Order: sequence, then C-alpha cells, then structure tokens
Amino acid sequence: MHLPPLRPISDVHFCVSGSVTIHPSAVVAPGVLLQADANSQIVIGAGVCIGAGTVLHVYQGSLEIEEGASLGASVLLFGSGRIGANACIGSRVTIFNSSIAPDQVVKSGSLVGDPSRSIAQTEPVKTEVAAPTEDSPSQAETAPTETSSPQAAETAPAQSSSALASAASVPIYGKAAVAQLIIALFPGRDSLNNLPPENQSSNNGKTPDR
Repeated sequence: MHLPPLRPISDVHFCVSGSVTIHPSAVVAPGVLLQADANSQIVIGAGVCIGAGTVLHVYQGSLEIEEGASLGASVLLFGSGRIGANACIGSRVTIFNSSIAPDQVVKSGSLVGDPSRSIAQTEPVKTEVAAPTEDSPSQAETAPTETSSPQAAETAPAQSSSALASAASVPIYGKAAVAQLIIALFPGRDSLNNLPPENQSSNNGKTPDR
C-alpha cells in the first residue's frame, strides 16, 4: 500500500502567535491555533500529530508537547503544562493547566484540570413503601370517619324553618289581579263561600241554579 508523503509544515493552514517552536517532523492539521502570550512559549516535539480545530493557548509559562504525542480534533489545551511522549489525547478533550504522563490515554470528551466544572453524578434515592401486615391496621381502618354531631342535627331544622319564614314574609305582587281573575272565571264561587257549612255539604260542591 502506497502512502503519499506528508506535507511539510507551513503556517498557511494554521495560525501561530507568539513564541512557538515546531519540529519539522510534526504534523499540524488545518484550523489549528497555537498562541503563546507574552513571556510564554509552546514547544512541539518530533513526530507530534495535532488534529484539526485544536487550540493550544499558554500564558505565564510553557506548554510542551513531547515527541510522538497525538492530539485529536477539537482539543483545547489552556495554560501551562506538558503532554508526555507517546501520549494519546482523544477528540474534544479539554485540559486546563495540567500535565499528561507519557504513554497515557485520555478518552474523548474528557475534562482535565478544572474540578470546578466537574459534574457530580448522584444516584436517585429509591423509596420503598412497606406492605401492610396483619398486625398493622389498613388505610381503610385508620382513615377518620365523619360523624354528625347532635348539635348539627338540631340546627338543621331551625335553619329550614327560618328559611320558610323569610320566604313567607316576602310580598307577592299582583295578588289582587289574580283574585279578580278568579272571580271573573268562577262567578258562583263567592255564593258558595257565603253559604253555611251544612248547606255546602248538602250541595256536594254543586253550584246552585240561578
């Protein structure tokens, strides 16, 4: 299998700022940012491979990538430190002011050197409900029952009678008109009401002939 030769290092496809030293045999992918602030430096050793989109930013010290180390894509190295020889840093790894031992492997998506951003995973607490036993009373037995007191039974008729009395005291409008209508419809009703009781019983409720 024929492999094409590696391209020589060029700062055209990646950005270099400050004091940065790159070994000629190192491979830097496009989109890499190598930034060393004032009084700081970055040293990249022989055979180092840096993936696309990786950012190395150092301040107040030095950041050294030793020979044979491999950095995956989108890795962030911030602050001073050292990546040991032949160490393998997975993609999307973030390292703050920390060093990685030689031949160490850091899995993808890891966060190293910043405990303030670590997320503590806690297991959910499981609550168990004990089943009722024969000795313990059930919920139906322990539930309070509502009982009507004698005072409540006595006050109920009083409230109903007061409501009827208040309803009877309300004036009824149009009572005279209703009485006149009854007299017009039943003209013999007044004569029946004026008869003695014995005559009313003898007529058996019949209207006398006129």
